[in-house]
Amino acid sequence: MRYTPTLKLSTRLVAFVTMIVITAMFILFIGGVLTFQKMGNDYVDQNLARLTQVVDNELSSSQDFDSIRHWLPKLLQTNNVVTFKLSSPAGVIYQFTDRALTQPSLQAQSVLLYQKQISLNRNQGYIAVFEVIPPYSDSSYSFQAFFSLTCAVLLVVFCLIRGLKWLKEQLSGSELLEERGRMILAGQVERFAKGDEREWPYTASEALDRLIEELQDARQERNRFDTFIRTHTFLDQLTGAANRILFDSKLESVLQENGVAGGVLMVAINDWEDVIESNNGQSGDAFLVEIGQVLSNISQRYPNSVFARYYDAQFALMIPHQTEKEITTMAAQCVNQLKKLTPLEGMENDNWCHIGLSLFTQGERRGKIIDEAETALKGVRIEQGIGWGKYKKQHNQQNEHRGGVRWRNLFDLTINMNKMLIYQQPCYLIGGNDNRSYNNDVVGNQYIVHYELFNRIRDEAGVIIKASQFLTAIEQVGYERKLDQVNLETILVQLKKNETNLNYSINLFVEPFKKKAYTSWLKYELLQLTKDLRSRLAFEFVEGNLVNNLDYMRPIIKMLAGIGCKIIVDQVGRTIVSTHYAKDLPVTYLKLHRSLIKQINLRNENQLFIRSLLGSCSNTNIKVIAVGVENEQEWIVLKKLGLHGGQGRFFASESCLSPLDDLPKEKPVKLVTPGRRNRWR
Repeated sequence: MRYTPTLKLSTRLVAFVTMIVITAMFILFIGGVLTFQKMGNDYVDQNLARLTQVVDNELSSSQDFDSIRHWLPKLLQTNNVVTFKLSSPAGVIYQFTDRALTQPSLQAQSVLLYQKQISLNRNQGYIAVFEVIPPYSDSSYSFQAFFSLTCAVLLVVFCLIRGLKWLKEQLSGSELLEERGRMILAGQVERFAKGDEREWPYTASEALDRLIEELQDARQERNRFDTFIRTHTFLDQLTGAANRILFDSKLESVLQENGVAGGVLMVAINDWEDVIESNNGQSGDAFLVEIGQVLSNISQRYPNSVFARYYDAQFALMIPHQTEKEITTMAAQCVNQLKKLTPLEGMENDNWCHIGLSLFTQGERRGKIIDEAETALKGVRIEQGIGWGKYKKQHNQQNEHRGGVRWRNLFDLTINMNKMLIYQQPCYLIGGNDNRSYNNDVVGNQYIVHYELFNRIRDEAGVIIKASQFLTAIEQVGYERKLDQVNLETILVQLKKNETNLNYSINLFVEPFKKKAYTSWLKYELLQLTKDLRSRLAFEFVEGNLVNNLDYMRPIIKMLAGIGCKIIVDQVGRTIVSTHYAKDLPVTYLKLHRSLIKQINLRNENQLFIRSLLGSCSNTNIKVIAVGVENEQEWIVLKKLGLHGGQGRFFASESCLSPLDDLPKEKPVKLVTPGRRNRWR
């Protein structure tokens, strides 16, 4: 980048003009002083020459020299001669000294006496030496005498001030244009898209406005095109739900997670082709949209759930990390809500849709789960009436149902007693110049940029529960703020003690930031850290929640980035949303959802999604990172696509940090042993 002067153009020109004017005035003043001195000396020389001529004429006449002694001193005093010495080849014949030299004032000025030596023309060999008081030596400033010169100086100063003011006014438009250019280079293009009318040159300002407008249109068009690619690849155009490709991809990725359990619901409409023939296409589409809205509202209660339009008249819901009782309850809710809808003409009011349910665990095949759900759906159709049915499995390894009260007790025991387990996993970036700014390990061509932190808890039986299995319960009981505060306090304690030089990435919920008290607490805690410690912290937010609450999260994100922390958007691609937020927020990294990474080498549609996302981030400093890389084949494809980094078990597995020993622990409650009380003790 070229060097940009810090001084404004008007400041530089004003300084230049002022220096030129002052220099000219100084030169004129010095020249006037020298001229004034030269004129005075010439005047003295003329007087002394006439005086010498008089003495020369008198010495050439026949008069007695004694007569000259009577009138010569008066003549010398009249011409301000202090000393006069007339010498001949025989010696000094006459010497005059004015007695006024004995005065202290003139003695002080004796060093300033003007000396002149003149030879007599008629009397060869005679030399007259004079010491004369310089002209204007006792003169002082007089306003009347220097009135014209004073007026000239004042006029020059006045014209200089007015000229500089006029110059600033003329160059103010250029300064506005320059300041606008600085702000655009600083990244504030949207804020300074339109220039001030006073900007100059006008053609440059107008050209800049037009170019920025075209650039914004191009960005919006690119963003619309990227969104169009994603929606047409993964979303149903009528209902806006996921299509069959996305549903199968998500389901297959979930089935490969460790300890996963959940269910798939298939909702089918009976005799849809006959219904369409008896009704127009618009009413049929509107009815499908209505059904999709009902099912989507129910599925949104569960995190990581996927709702899709699987066939023309068949919908599918995948609910991972939920117990059998929770999924069956959800199926019953779907039936109750669908019964409230008014069916189209030609449909049986009490037998127009059915739901098939299949439960799954880790390691099962995707096709088998879909076949089981459709088998359960066929079984329900045999029975009359709107209802749901479950496919009966011989070996069902669903987790034990835990209600809200039990979850709350477990969270109270874990969080309040400081028994929360924190796991870390390194996140790698492909090698470059950035690794110098991190004091971390470098492995091959990848270096660790930070360690992402995960939460896990132990239940009453000592079984470790992953965060994906209890996050829904955390949101149900409203403990998001407590969980985030515990994680933050743990990491901040470690950072303040300088126990490690590692960088940490902390996952935060969006919901607690609706309370200003929580935002103020977080800001206060971060400002207590040094700038270096804050630069080692990064905060991750789920993309879907961040976009849905972008209005109140925008200033919070900018505040966190302003104090030196990094911002990461996590689970990118889990929901199909516009990525325009990446240009609006100071985001450092985008982390792709692990469902996009699973078997990426076999899924062209996921590769298309990633290419589209990389294209939308091409003109920014945002780096895209793949999460959940499991094998080398996936990593090779991801590097070819142009991703900047990766995270997953292919690089390193999760490792457990120590529990929250640094935080103050609550005193354990003393249990009272039932029995007879000893009142005398």
